[in-house]
Amino acid sequence: MKVVIVGGVAGGATAAARIRRRDEQAEIVVFERSGFISYANCDLPYYVGGTITDPNELTLQTPESFYERFRVDMRVHHEVTALHPERKTVSVTNLQTDETFEESYDKLLLSPGAKPAQPRLPGVGLEQLFTLRTVEDTLRIRQFIDTHHPKSAVLAGGGFISLEMAENLRHSGMEVTIVQRPKQLMNPFDPEMAAFIHAEMRKHGVQLALGHTVEGFAEKDGGIDVLLKDAAPLHADMVVLAIGVTPDSHLGQEAGLETGIKGSIVVNDRMETSVPDIYAVGDAVQVQHFVTGQNALISLAGPANKQGRIAADNICGDDKRYHGSQGSSVIKLFEMTAAATGVNETNAKKAGLSVDKVILSPMSHAGYYPGGKLMTMKVVFEKQTYRLLGAQIVGYEGVDKRIDVLATAIRAGLKATDLAELDLAYAPPYSSAKDPVNMAGFMSENIQNGIVRQWYLEDEADLPRDGSVTLLDTRTEEEYAGGHIDGFINIPVDALRERLDEIPTGKPVYLICQSGLRSYIATRILMGYGYDCYNFAGGFRLYETVKLDRCLIEQATACGMDR
Repeated sequence: MKVVIVGGVAGGATAAARIRRRDEQAEIVVFERSGFISYANCDLPYYVGGTITDPNELTLQTPESFYERFRVDMRVHHEVTALHPERKTVSVTNLQTDETFEESYDKLLLSPGAKPAQPRLPGVGLEQLFTLRTVEDTLRIRQFIDTHHPKSAVLAGGGFISLEMAENLRHSGMEVTIVQRPKQLMNPFDPEMAAFIHAEMRKHGVQLALGHTVEGFAEKDGGIDVLLKDAAPLHADMVVLAIGVTPDSHLGQEAGLETGIKGSIVVNDRMETSVPDIYAVGDAVQVQHFVTGQNALISLAGPANKQGRIAADNICGDDKRYHGSQGSSVIKLFEMTAAATGVNETNAKKAGLSVDKVILSPMSHAGYYPGGKLMTMKVVFEKQTYRLLGAQIVGYEGVDKRIDVLATAIRAGLKATDLAELDLAYAPPYSSAKDPVNMAGFMSENIQNGIVRQWYLEDEADLPRDGSVTLLDTRTEEEYAGGHIDGFINIPVDALRERLDEIPTGKPVYLICQSGLRSYIATRILMGYGYDCYNFAGGFRLYETVKLDRCLIEQATACGMDR
């Protein structure tokens, strides 16, 4: 059996190694148009910023080491230019010699990945304008920095690569501005969770120009102007375009393969395309979202590697199935870690799901053990069924392990209420006896059982201030004096029983505290005396962070808080 693989990075390299492990006699040829194989795109910003100092560390294998171990004919600087399914060959160009030839196959695997989105804007192609997708891109940016010593950079886009670049360029001493058309960074996160990411970026000196559309680029004063719609240009010494990626699927389109979202290659759950003996994996393919069941593009290394393994097994005669991607991700942002899995509330609603959520601010480990740090967790689930849909966490320690637990719970089909029963490891330096994931389960149980009802950030503007409801802040007097929501009176939770006469009966009571815990306790006290209570999801810490963020984005003067 002869297998030809187009693309030698995540999915392609994984498939090549797996096929060899399954079939020692197979002839395996991989064509990679760049000069490097088996590299991780997520490593690239860290070389630009100097965290990774040796360029050899950017790749896991070289063509020589891959051949030595797996006897795979790994041909770099070779671009496949056409597919010919009718005669089972591909056209190839050697980019170093310009030689062209056809290579035959019994099975063909497409793993071309994705390419940076490059809109047709004036100025695209300027020397100071870069994209970052390949090792060559990284080396080119690093050489520019080493040669020209730029003092400022504008990053167009607010996703993973842009934020990782922002951190690394700041560490190298550059002034950094991120410009993004949506009014938030990191689309996997809901706006209120993204507010914490914005705060961390600003804390470390990254300027955010959110809600602005880039209309072009122009050379000026030895640097480059980023032209914005309805706003003054942003000037910098260099610009990195990181506004997303599109499937690099033109080979499949030209060969008549069925295509889907943004021209992506359609595959079934065996990673087979619409043409016999042609498989496709990675960023170029359309997949099914594991949570919503809808078609999706999920450009992440984890799914690409799993798809490569499944395609390889099927090429070798198995019947393996890919059950969808759920988009689990994590990113380091200076001192902060942000992670997500499944779908956020925004996208769940777009998918037509009826959702609810819990938001909590637990410590990373036991409070009595030194060094614990707060994290903010949002767990999204389906109303009525309590099926887990997704989770987002921002914090400083323990974020990654909690998101992995929640990702596993989603994959296992657990309900939000099942989180209460998970038997998770505990020792004071690492967790609490009631782990944050358990706490999310306890809160979900309380909602299911009617022990607590919630009100949300989006409800605040519509809360009546005419006395028809009671608005109650249960924090200490000092906390209340430091900032509170207009219209809320202050009765600390520990004084609540003695001051019940200050709370009118027969009116709904909307409560808030710093994190949601003390106001929850207050709701239980008041409900014991017959009050109709609603607890704020997320606490004043969430409210304050979001309101400040929105004010900064809109450059407003009034934050809606009484200070």
